[in-house]
This record gives sequence, C-alpha cells and structure tokens, in this order.
Amino acid sequence: MLKTSLNVKSSQLVVNVLKLVLEQGKPLDRGYSISFSGVKLKPEEQARITQVVGDLMRRLNLYCYLANIQLQDAAKNAELLIVLWHEFNGLNSGKLPKASQFKRSEYQHLLTKAKKDEVLWDGCPEWLEKIGTEQLGKAWQAERKALLQPAKRYLRANQLKTTRDELKKSLSKEGIETRVVKGVDSALEVTSNSPLFKSKAFKAGLFEQQDAGSQLVAGAVDAKPGMRVVDACAGAGGKTLHLAGQMQGKGRLLAMDVEQWKLDALKDRAKRAGAHNVETRIIASSKTIKRLKLTADRVLLDVPCSGLGVLKRNPDSKWRDTSERLPVLVKLQEDILQSYSRMVKVGGMLVYATCSIMPEENRQQVDKFLANNPHFTFIEDENITPANTGFDGFYLAKMERISEGA
Repeated sequence: MLKTSLNVKSSQLVVNVLKLVLEQGKPLDRGYSISFSGVKLKPEEQARITQVVGDLMRRLNLYCYLANIQLQDAAKNAELLIVLWHEFNGLNSGKLPKASQFKRSEYQHLLTKAKKDEVLWDGCPEWLEKIGTEQLGKAWQAERKALLQPAKRYLRANQLKTTRDELKKSLSKEGIETRVVKGVDSALEVTSNSPLFKSKAFKAGLFEQQDAGSQLVAGAVDAKPGMRVVDACAGAGGKTLHLAGQMQGKGRLLAMDVEQWKLDALKDRAKRAGAHNVETRIIASSKTIKRLKLTADRVLLDVPCSGLGVLKRNPDSKWRDTSERLPVLVKLQEDILQSYSRMVKVGGMLVYATCSIMPEENRQQVDKFLANNPHFTFIEDENITPANTGFDGFYLAKMERISEGA
C-alpha cells in the first residue's frame, strides 16, 4: 500500500491508463506502455502508478459502487475514482482534481453496505461469480479471494547463460533484490521495486520475466537436448525460450502461431537469450500441421483460453470478457487439441495447458480428447491455482501417443 498520496501528475497518468483500457479497449500492459512513453518517471513513481491502476482494476465494480456511478461510466469518472481510492486506503486526496466533489457521508454509507457483500468486496463481476461457483463449487471462494491479490514479479533464469543462483548474485550487484521460489527450480521472486528491463542482466539475456506457475508448465514438457519439440501456440514465446534452455540449445525447437507479429517478437527475444535452435513458423492452414504428422518428441499446446487463472496479472479482462466468450474458446481448444496432436510421434508426449482454473477448459477437455483418441494415454495432470500456490493459475496435462491411430 502507498504511504503517501499521488501527486497531480501521477494522478493524471492513472487517468490516462484507465481511459485507454476502459474506453479504447487496450490491454492493461499496452495502456501502461502508451501512457509512460516519453514521460520521465522515477522507477518508484512508476510502480506507485501501476499499483493504483492495478488496484482500481481488480475492484472496479466495488469502487464504482462506492462512487455511486455505473460501471460503464468508470472512465468518464476516473478522477473521482482516484479520489475515492485514496479515501478507501486512508490517504489524503485534498490536492487531487475532483477532491472537492467527494461526498464523504454518502461514501461511508455505501462502504458499510459493500462490506456485507463478499462478491462485490472481492471485485468479482456477476458473470464470473456464476461460472466460478458452477465449476469449482466451494473451492471458488478461496480462488476468488486469491485472484484479488496483486501479482508478484517472478523471473526465470535463462539456462543457456546462467543458473538461478548466479542470476540472483548478478541482480543483487545491480540493486535488484530477489528470493528463491520453493518448488520452481528456475524461478526467482523480485522483492524490490528496481527497474528490471534496464538492468545489465536483462540486456545480456540472463532472464525473462515469467510467472512461476507458467514456469511449471514449460518444466513439465521435460524437453531434452537433441529432441524435436514443437510449441504450437507459442505467442511471444516465454515458454518457448524456457524449452530452449531445457534443450541446452541442441535439437530442433519449432515455435508456431497464427499471428506473425508474435513470432517476430519471439525472434528478438530468442536472439537476446541465445536460443539459436528456435525456428518460427506461421500456421497458415491445416496443411502446416499435416506436414509435421508423427514427427515430434514433444508438443506443447498452451491453447487460447479464458485467462481466468491470470486475473491478478490481467484484471482488466474481468470488465471486458463475458460468459458468452467461454463456449467459443472451449470449442477452439477442442479443435486445436484434436488437430495439433497429430504432430506427436509414437512414444512422444503431448502437453495440454491453459492459464485457466476452470475444469471445462482443463480436465474436461482432456477427458473428452482421450475418449475420442485411444491412441493416446493419460500420464498425469496438475492444477496450479492461485489459492494453493500464490502464483497465477494454470492447468497442464501430459499424454503419451502409444500408436499411430486413425
């Protein structure tokens, strides 16, 4: 929590980010990038701004309720919401715009009522509460509260260039304090507000910023030097680069995606990381997959999903996504799993993964696939949940191809 109030300049930057996200539909990280571009800010002040924006986004419905405004009017009333946020957190808002319009007696009345509504207090929209309760039952309440917490900063040591212990020492010399993450061999948690991406260690390709739960997913692939490995939904390649480290740069690592700009970004990251065995390929049609039939030792399918496990990191999606989107994603996941699994060779392993904690996208998809594909057998799966780990939420399932099948 902040110990002092935001100044007027920082308050305006918060307004800018909120308008970009809520009015223009920009992802939160893009909103930060645009708003901070060309603006000179000390690292600690930038951290303060992202803290306020993140907290407002995590509980946007609560803050709108306390301000007595409609959710759809949040961007237009951003300055008032910032004043209210200060009051909520016991900070003086007297010098901020709209401070004079704040109605303290009305706020106190609404605050008393809001404390009796756990769902509202946890910043959960109605559509999400319905899905969470239906799919997770009693476990949802703990997950809902865990998803309200700010995301921690985790790093993955690049095995091609360093070890976790060596990275920790290198970062400490630059004033970046970290601690080892229990149960995740490649991970460090950043415990200071130091700027990561201006560090010598980052420029030298010694680490990537990657959630510890995400690191567990790539770790489950268990890629070995000399293998042929496919990351079929690679995106910008965080897990691809983790796999490259597992392979020690030896063997063939194919990163595939349907969007070229993501693969272009991956190329730049791979160059910095020294991951020279990474090859990118656009999925232009089903023929791209057919040409790789029964060729891969490992296939990672980190499929498009609801992202309902990573709301700590992407709280803006709560106010953009709706329940109508989930069935569309579930059908897409099913199609990708059925089609892309053809690349796994006999004796090879398929790893299906999502950044969701909902069974409909996870074990239910795997069970459906196995029922229709007896040439695959189930090995094991893992639910990585925010309530149980403190990480972002992920799911992974390992399956082995035991015959060529149809």
